[in-house]
Amino acid sequence: MIDLPLASMFTLGADSPMGHVVNHPFTYFGDGWWLWSAHVGNLILSGLILIIVGPMVARRIATGPEGEGTDRYLTKGKFAQTIEVICLYLRDKAVRPLLGERTDRFMPFLWTVFFFILVNNLLGLMPILDLLHIFNSEWKAEHKAPFGGTATGNIAVTAMLALISFIVINAAGIRELGVGGYLKHLTGGAPPFIWVILIPVEIMGTFIKPVALAIRLFANMTAGHVLLATLFMFVGMSLRSGLAVGAPVTLISCLSAVAIMFLELFVAFLQAFVFMFLTTVFISQLSHHGDHDHEHGHDHDHAHEGHTHGGHAHPAH
Repeated sequence: MIDLPLASMFTLGADSPMGHVVNHPFTYFGDGWWLWSAHVGNLILSGLILIIVGPMVARRIATGPEGEGTDRYLTKGKFAQTIEVICLYLRDKAVRPLLGERTDRFMPFLWTVFFFILVNNLLGLMPILDLLHIFNSEWKAEHKAPFGGTATGNIAVTAMLALISFIVINAAGIRELGVGGYLKHLTGGAPPFIWVILIPVEIMGTFIKPVALAIRLFANMTAGHVLLATLFMFVGMSLRSGLAVGAPVTLISCLSAVAIMFLELFVAFLQAFVFMFLTTVFISQLSHHGDHDHEHGHDHDHAHEGHTHGGHAHPAH
């Protein structure tokens, strides 16, 4: 049997999996208002990482001096090459087919969204919070931490990211279509007699899209961490049950946790991509290109009005 004081050292095997997911305030102002929390620390840390690492990578990707000959066109370093491949894929395969000639205008914003979410997702996979609680028992007892956790598992954080996307999406639509064209887009090209139904639906859809962005990112990051923390919780519980029960439970839980960790790593990249890609889709929908596609869809439908009777197709007029 392992005594309780020794078992309490296994911070990952907490009694509740939510302890690894919820935000941990660090400094308070007044009654119940906090100025700094673990998620705030992670947001600032991820921002600093991008500010410091970003220019370093850009210099390695940029064309070198002429004295280097043909080597001046080569990206220096495997890390910089990896980032370059990711950036080129996002621009040429994900964004350009949707935004066309406007791609270069929006890529700085879209790259920033992708890498900011990705860095926060990856920081959430690191046991920063648990290490801080191991070395500072007072913070653990008071549920405090200056850093740690998953900021993108906080609905307030994902809501602000979605709000920024909402502003960019609609500002880009107004700039592209004009105020009149933006308002006309709300009618969906439908006859005036159904505008009373369609316009409220389109307006609700305008707000539902960013809400879906926020909830999707928050739910996916939270669910994975809760599952991972639950597996480690079984480890903590099995340590109190003796070797006969604890050993197999610990082995199965740890192997499952390793598999889930690889899945979490994949989800970290996937959710960053999904948030960026859907933002791109919503921007493209508010454009002349999107209107052309919409009108083309109506023309396509009209072209099939020449339906078949008795095996003979009648052309549309």
